[in-house]
Amino acid sequence: MNHPKNESTLVLIKPDGVQRSLIGEIIGRYERVGLKLIAMKMIVVTREFIEEFYTLDPEWKLKTGEKNLKAYKDKGLTNTHNDPIEVASFILEKLKIYYTSGPIVAMVWEGAHAVAVVRKLTGSTEPVMSDVGTIRGDFVLDSYKMADDDLRSIRNLVHASGSVKEAEAEVGHWFSEQEIIKYRHVQEKILYDVNIDGIEE
Repeated sequence: MNHPKNESTLVLIKPDGVQRSLIGEIIGRYERVGLKLIAMKMIVVTREFIEEFYTLDPEWKLKTGEKNLKAYKDKGLTNTHNDPIEVASFILEKLKIYYTSGPIVAMVWEGAHAVAVVRKLTGSTEPVMSDVGTIRGDFVLDSYKMADDDLRSIRNLVHASGSVKEAEAEVGHWFSEQEIIKYRHVQEKILYDVNIDGIEE
């Protein structure tokens, strides 16, 4: 079985994060917890690339549309569309505009429980509901209500893979094997070695 320390996940600093000069701050949050950066690049993407990215899971449109319709219903609101696929298609169009509005910083982070740790540090998808101390909770004030009223995608700075399986597919979409650097970081001895020894001279 693969050791949890070898888990990796995709993180994207979206165009709003880049434009707000939060690249260093965001990277620092993941570094400080002990995750290791093993790939990074700045990229400008096409609408086609983003559509492929969001539909890596063939069920994405159905699941996203159903989730959105349920969220509307739970809030006592009515969506203009009733078909989950139509709802998701509208969301995808807004995401394409958002992601192609400027450069993105794409990264792969490795470390114990990387997917869950990154999600915890990043915060809730809806910034206004994110806890203080998370990236979205500390740096964004956007909400689904504002985004919906303005007919745009929610601006939440970061994308983070939702599961180990999702991360594997997403990393493969954004990076080739040659772009991912495998190396040993000195802090791994403190984080993962069974016996912490050889530190004192």
